[in-house]
Amino acid sequence: MATALYAVCAAAGWYAFGYKLRDLRRDRDNRVLRAMVYAFLAYAAGVTFAVGPVAATVDRSTGLPNLAKLLAHAGVMAVAANSEILLLFLALPATVAARRARRRLIASGVAFVLLTLLWAATLSADPPVRLAVEDAAHPAVAAYLVVYLCAFVAYAADLARLCWRFSLVTPRRWLRRGLRITAFGATTALTYCAVKTGYLLAYRLGHSPGGEAEIAAVLVTIGALAMLIGLTLPTWGPALDAGRRWLRRQRAWRRLGPLWRAVAGAQPHLVLDERAHRRWVALRDIDYALHRRITEIRDGRLALRPYIDERVAAAADRRAARAGLAAADRAAVVEAAMIAAGTRRARAGTPADRPDFSEPHDPPDGYPGEVAWLARVARWYARSTMVDEALKDL
Repeated sequence: MATALYAVCAAAGWYAFGYKLRDLRRDRDNRVLRAMVYAFLAYAAGVTFAVGPVAATVDRSTGLPNLAKLLAHAGVMAVAANSEILLLFLALPATVAARRARRRLIASGVAFVLLTLLWAATLSADPPVRLAVEDAAHPAVAAYLVVYLCAFVAYAADLARLCWRFSLVTPRRWLRRGLRITAFGATTALTYCAVKTGYLLAYRLGHSPGGEAEIAAVLVTIGALAMLIGLTLPTWGPALDAGRRWLRRQRAWRRLGPLWRAVAGAQPHLVLDERAHRRWVALRDIDYALHRRITEIRDGRLALRPYIDERVAAAADRRAARAGLAAADRAAVVEAAMIAAGTRRARAGTPADRPDFSEPHDPPDGYPGEVAWLARVARWYARSTMVDEALKDL
């Protein structure tokens, strides 16, 4: 299981690295973006070295046991350091952020030197040992894990704190969400450290609990993917809003179809661009297609006034009131009945004896309000028998 989870994390890391590297090439002087790219590179490389077959290949080909583990842990520290540097440049003046970033990098360098020295001390162990809690009885392994966990806890705690604090003050919705998801990932990393510490103490005391590798793999996967998502969310999150708007407008365009066909059938001269009502045009340019559909429905509604009997509105309103409809639906039923009456008379070429020249309903909220209003009218026009029943009451 651990191998599969680490492989998924590695694939996600390399994808995130390539995704942000493309942005960095367009904005080479962006320090925040550069720190993010370095973090993703370190993460992807570190997790790749943690994949079982890759680790075995590295150790075997170099003849240096546990080298892949050392590189994986170096990647973890580099991820945490660069993520924190990213936040510093995001929230502080450049000079202050640069000064604090240098201190983080120096601390990371010192920690890595210590890890390297302790790793080198394990190379001569007989029998051979692994840099894992199962071999924590060996002093160099225990010291290595303590240094690694202390560095990791320091970074993860700071990262969680900074992300949550900044999320409380940023006005940008997707940045706020990304920071909170990143804080969750960092908190999960702290949980990983706590579990690792518990197992380390247990093995030092002579106990042999199982399951550490599987638990660690799950926590690393959750924490790492959360941080990947959180750090990139401000970039691709707004695209989700655009996608939702596109889907809503596609639905509105489809729902307006029956209403538009009725009006266009009665007033075909108002259809200025027939292509706008074809599916492929709506898929390619929904804003244009929806705008044309709404405009032609509105123009057709005005052109139908000489054909709408002034009694239609009252008859439809009585039917809607008896059905117990809310005010908005009552108004939509009335509008749908007036359009139905007008289109039938227009196609027959018989204007009403007492036409209704009142202005059509003007919904609030501008264009979005217009879309919502006509979609409501179209629903009652296409799916309810109430309109036909109201016209029979005349």
